[in-house]
Amino acid sequence: MSDIDISESSILERSPEILDLLLLDHSSGKNIIWGTKHYWRHGKGFRECEQIKSELITSRNGYIIKPRVKKTQTEQKKRSKENAEVFTPSWVCNKQNNIVDETWFGYKNSFNVEVCETWITNEKVIFNNNLKWKNYVDLERMEITCGEAPYLTSRYDAVSGEYIEPKNRIGLLDRKLRVICENAESDGEWISEVEIAYKRIYGFDYQGDNVLLARENLLFTFIDLFKYKFNREPDKEIITKIAKIISWNIWQMDGLKYVIPQSCHKEDVIQMCLFQEMQDEPDFCRGCKNNNIFEHNGIYCKIKDWRVNKVIRFVDMMK
Repeated sequence: MSDIDISESSILERSPEILDLLLLDHSSGKNIIWGTKHYWRHGKGFRECEQIKSELITSRNGYIIKPRVKKTQTEQKKRSKENAEVFTPSWVCNKQNNIVDETWFGYKNSFNVEVCETWITNEKVIFNNNLKWKNYVDLERMEITCGEAPYLTSRYDAVSGEYIEPKNRIGLLDRKLRVICENAESDGEWISEVEIAYKRIYGFDYQGDNVLLARENLLFTFIDLFKYKFNREPDKEIITKIAKIISWNIWQMDGLKYVIPQSCHKEDVIQMCLFQEMQDEPDFCRGCKNNNIFEHNGIYCKIKDWRVNKVIRFVDMMK
């Protein structure tokens, strides 16, 4: 289980820039916030509305933020009760992802064969009926309320904590990466297609620790696969490039309002009337009051459409 818990201190030692990217919130231009009360016990800087700072999470050897399976049973139950946080075992993720792929491929068991609560990995993914492997890599996929992103990448089983070898991973991103490994004809093509795979994978969560864990899992999925493919560590430049993509594609959001959590606020509205004196009247966020996703005064979340290299508000996709 020691392989699954990524130390933020080790990321800092590798590159402060990479850790900064994993903490960045592009919508606010600041860092992601805690978004949960479960770190208050650590003291100043750990309130739910405060930013997650690098210096806070690299103390104690960088193990303040832990995967759910490494948290105490008491904390797991509390988070489930207060935040409806429930994590899915990898065999369930595999079953559901297989159903998605069955629709696209037109046949069952394209990546593996399910056996009770596990699976047997196929030797190779077969593309029939004029289907192209690059078209599969180019598909957009998103995991909502993603937690640690078990549907995107299965570095470990989110329930048992068991580490999963790269060749046997079953996440939506893992599957794209496997297809690339089986079909890319050169190192340059491999790198190029891996970048596309990362640009087509999205996910969001409310709690900042989950967002960071999901980002770390996606980044170390790349590092794991690079070492598996080339038998060496990737250089800092390519890791940084992948981290930048991840920082856009995995973001923190209130999934009911499409804004940064807790960013809606009261406003002091100055009203002037012909027969009344000017007065200040406090008003709540109109979007919260009217339950209208387009009228919130909080900070709307931004994502990047990599196909046209344009930043857009996620809420505008709801139109």
